[in-house]
Amino acid sequence: MTGQQFLRMRLRFSGLVAFVIWLVLLWKHFHGGVPKHHLLHNAAMPGISCWWDALVLPALTWLLLTRARVRLVHQGEETGGPQKSSRHALLGFAVALLVGVMLSVLFTGGQNSALSYLVDGLFVLALFLPIYRAESMLGFVLGMTFTFGAVLPLLFASFVAIVAALLYQYVRPVIVRIGLWVYGS
Repeated sequence: MTGQQFLRMRLRFSGLVAFVIWLVLLWKHFHGGVPKHHLLHNAAMPGISCWWDALVLPALTWLLLTRARVRLVHQGEETGGPQKSSRHALLGFAVALLVGVMLSVLFTGGQNSALSYLVDGLFVLALFLPIYRAESMLGFVLGMTFTFGAVLPLLFASFVAIVAALLYQYVRPVIVRIGLWVYGS
């Protein structure tokens, strides 16, 4: 994908996200009002209106797609083609979107133990896959937006991305070296 094609795709996708979030917010406004979400699901904590989603999601989409483009162009040169990198990025986005939707469904359904296992599983998965990347973060936030708004998933995804990057970049190589030392090779 050329730089011009990626720019058009980024514009279209950001526009689509903006259009959809405005439709959702308008629908919520006329069907009971746009909700506020409280930090840590505690009414004593500050609430964040979902109206912020109209600004946060398009800007986040633009920013993260810009970041993904930088990495995909660089990685595409190293791995022998941007097609493979683009497919991996799209797969990372789709899986993160699915995980975000699953977290939302489990939270809404009150399945706290399954929710806890899924969140813990993210950190185990971070040892094997680079789930801290921009496309994964975007999919994760978009998957959780309808249930939690955009700001709280963004905060949670930022925390997960930081921990996942540390696990993948620093803990994983140590585990691999220990494994090679123990099992030889």
